[in-house]
Amino acid sequence: MNARPELPLAEPSAQQAQVAIAEEFAFFGDWTERYQYLIDLGRKLPPFPDALKTEERKVQGCQSQVWLVASGDAQRLTFQAISDSAIVSGLIALLLRVYSGRSAQEILDTEPTYIQAIGLAKHLSPTRSNGLAAMLQTIKAYALKSRDSGLGTRDS
Repeated sequence: MNARPELPLAEPSAQQAQVAIAEEFAFFGDWTERYQYLIDLGRKLPPFPDALKTEERKVQGCQSQVWLVASGDAQRLTFQAISDSAIVSGLIALLLRVYSGRSAQEILDTEPTYIQAIGLAKHLSPTRSNGLAAMLQTIKAYALKSRDSGLGTRDS
């Protein structure tokens, strides 16, 4: 399988994305298969330019290295991210699917219910759980800044 399949098409809302994620994970019988799916999702992330891998774009609180960039404004924020860890890259793919391309208010209003729905919370190590929380906090901080300032966060 040399061709890189695209990430699933974005659903019209964050809530619909979470429902779709839960449905996809329900197809897998055990966590070995689910972890493999997470790794596959991470491999499908768009390329992340090395020039963006700067200290100010690094997500603090992750054991793995994670870089996250936001662009857009309060009406529509888009995120790019990458990690040096295969599983964390998969977690990023899920976060981007739920939160990227949404308004700042929708991002702030959306709790990541898919984490419980697919059983992820029970199957992540404490350090990965902390990293996931740090990534979510960073995304929500960009949304809050964008909403409250009324200014774009272009490549913040």
